[in-house]
Amino acid sequence: MPHPTDVHVGHRLREVRIMRGLTQTQLGERLGISFQQVQKYEKGTNRIGSSRLWDMCGILDVSVSFFFEGLSEDTSEDEKISRRALQLAKELDRIADDDVKTNFLHLLKVYNTG
Repeated sequence: MPHPTDVHVGHRLREVRIMRGLTQTQLGERLGISFQQVQKYEKGTNRIGSSRLWDMCGILDVSVSFFFEGLSEDTSEDEKISRRALQLAKELDRIADDDVKTNFLHLLKVYNTG
């Protein structure tokens, strides 16, 4: 059974990998490992060693602390970010006009409240 910390770090790896627009294969190639190994890291089945984590930080342009943010919180399955939500956030971030971003978020809130 994977340790909860390894699962959390793996989920954070998946989130940032998707946000950066990388496949598991692409990340694996940059790290010199197979996509299956990336899958195991993302599921928390295999632990990520410190040197590997450091390499990931350089490739994904995040700090080491990124992987541990929210670890002490009790995150339910409902609060985990879906692939579609990550892709939406990535596309929204590409919009240069802050007013357009704000209006889009307002539209989503109005739609979801009824």
